Amino acid sequence: MTIQQLYDIGIQMGIKADPREEIGVANYLKRQKKIYEELSGKKKQTFDKESLVNPYSDSRILYGNPNKEVKKILAGIDGNASEVLLVDRLNQKGAKIDLLLVHHPEGHALASLHEVMDLQIEMYEKSGVPANIAYSLMQERISEVQRRISPVNHTQSTDAARLLDIPLISLHTVWDNLGNNFMNKYVENRKFDIVGDLYDYLLEIPEYKEAIKAKAGPQIVSGSEKSRAGKVAVFFTGGTNPSKEMYIEWARAGVGTVIDMHIPEEALKELRKLHVNVINCGHMASDSIGANIYLDVIEKKGIEIVAGVGLIRVKRI
Repeated sequence: MTIQQLYDIGIQMGIKADPREEIGVANYLKRQKKIYEELSGKKKQTFDKESLVNPYSDSRILYGNPNKEVKKILAGIDGNASEVLLVDRLNQKGAKIDLLLVHHPEGHALASLHEVMDLQIEMYEKSGVPANIAYSLMQERISEVQRRISPVNHTQSTDAARLLDIPLISLHTVWDNLGNNFMNKYVENRKFDIVGDLYDYLLEIPEYKEAIKAKAGPQIVSGSEKSRAGKVAVFFTGGTNPSKEMYIEWARAGVGTVIDMHIPEEALKELRKLHVNVINCGHMASDSIGANIYLDVIEKKGIEIVAGVGLIRVKRI
């Protein structure tokens, strides 16, 4: 398979698992097309045309010839300059790795992380938060994230990949969508009276079983095992965490328990005040769920996978 084919498979899988559903994604892409068509000539030249077909600005081919044939990849959660050097060193030892495939965005995919956060609005709306409130609060948070990332040296890893000629792909929201979809389906048809029942059920997921061994498994960080669970909401996708105000709106909408990969301390303090339970599932293990769903598909197509930094590799097919 080529780099482009691996990338295209990821984007299509991400769209199918998107919380906006395929029609919502199609509407988003229509809005992108309208924005592009209304731009002046100079602005059109710098417009990211990939965003007309790929709704995830944080998932991109960051370096490498898209037509390059790939037989073996190093797949991991993080992919900074250290991981690029790792691939180079492994290849010096005869590993023959063709591609570094990572989750967390680097390069221009990191610089545009804030652009994918818009998809969170539909997630909160489905949980009972009015769309107008979700939209307003997300605009504030999106601007904050953009300002925070702007001064970061986000080309460090892509520069290293270019200098060492190591092809590099990031699939961020793609894998998060897959993990989010998996977790929603995992819990949606079950009734949990108390948080402990939900917690024990989550511990049956293989990635979490492995994470527990490394002291990085799920934790109940708000409430207790005896707390009443109430309505359960999953938050595994959308770029990064929302503001603490959005978590408060979740509580007002009747959410009793939040299943999260990780949660900011200031938001956690607010949720404790509001008696909302929170299960912090663990970052690397939760990211690994979506990664594994994708990796199973490409492995079945003949791609050899080496589990890299942060990835807990579990095969389901």
